[in-house]
Amino acid sequence: MHVPDGFIDAPVSVATGVVAAAAIGVSLRGARRELTAGEAGGLGADRTAPLAGLVAAFIFAVQMLNFPVAAGTSGHLLGGALAAILVGPYTGILCVSVVLLMQGVLFADGGLTALGVNITTMGVVTVVVAYAVFRGLLAVLPRTRRSVTAAAFAGALLSVPAAASFFTLLYALGGTTDVPVGKVFTAMAGVHTLIGIGEGAITAATVGAVLAVRPDLVHGARGLTTRLKLRVGGELVDAPAAPAAAAPARPVVKVWATGLVTALVLAGFVSFYASASPDGLEKVAADQGIDAKVEEHAAAGSPLADYAVKDVADERLSGGLAGALGVGATVAVGTGVFWLARGRRRTGAGAGAGARADAV
Repeated sequence: MHVPDGFIDAPVSVATGVVAAAAIGVSLRGARRELTAGEAGGLGADRTAPLAGLVAAFIFAVQMLNFPVAAGTSGHLLGGALAAILVGPYTGILCVSVVLLMQGVLFADGGLTALGVNITTMGVVTVVVAYAVFRGLLAVLPRTRRSVTAAAFAGALLSVPAAASFFTLLYALGGTTDVPVGKVFTAMAGVHTLIGIGEGAITAATVGAVLAVRPDLVHGARGLTTRLKLRVGGELVDAPAAPAAAAPARPVVKVWATGLVTALVLAGFVSFYASASPDGLEKVAADQGIDAKVEEHAAAGSPLADYAVKDVADERLSGGLAGALGVGATVAVGTGVFWLARGRRRTGAGAGAGARADAV
């Protein structure tokens, strides 16, 4: 759903740019709380920023894997739901923003003047809708890992047509072509509901996989375990805390390395087999004529434009190298952003706790 330059006029693009900048500013402050909360939960002072950077890189990689949803149409992960559930809503908005920035600057994917449109639509809207649905369902479902996975699926599914609807609103306010808004909404909502099913499946599978290995790494699952109750003298009382497991959980470093290798394989190899059909927005734009005034991307001459390395003749090698470079750039930039968001390392007791957790 990367909006190119020329779909939305300048005033609305500027307005959404302001909204996106404000959302990023608020998220930088909120992300600090989320990241330091992860440290307090035992992840260690040197762990949370790299893990959040890894989430951004993983979203970048999976977005390269377009999957077919209808005749001649494909879809791909938006990632807002996945990021929000894994690392928190504020950090999630920053994750998606980093991905969109890398895609726009390095790969000419998503217009630069439309960067505010894309961050607001694909980052802010998806995160807010998905996390609201996710938390709402967890409030009424049993407090189990299965409930977390089911809520993740529902939140991710609904976030995609919500983003499509928001794009339609922006088109109604500042579309550069004269196409009835009703036709745009019907087409966008229809195809992106189908894409939402894929989004939900990918999100649920990823969250479920992390829950199985390190449930403490899933922001949305923290605090869900309920204390065992015992009936004593006819009254329910809290049971004593269970002893720590004999076998420690998989170290965070190994989880990070496994995630990075997975992202590199997805972007560098599996992406070659992704659907070549236009994604939902591209298909709707072509069918309805809203791409009549699309503009050439300012980074069209980039050495990595269109996810291919310039002057590398072999298509498979070119695309694989571009994907791997994108993962590397995203994890590096993302980790740097989250280090800045996290702020100065705590001292005293907090630093001591982090040092002890580093030995996990």
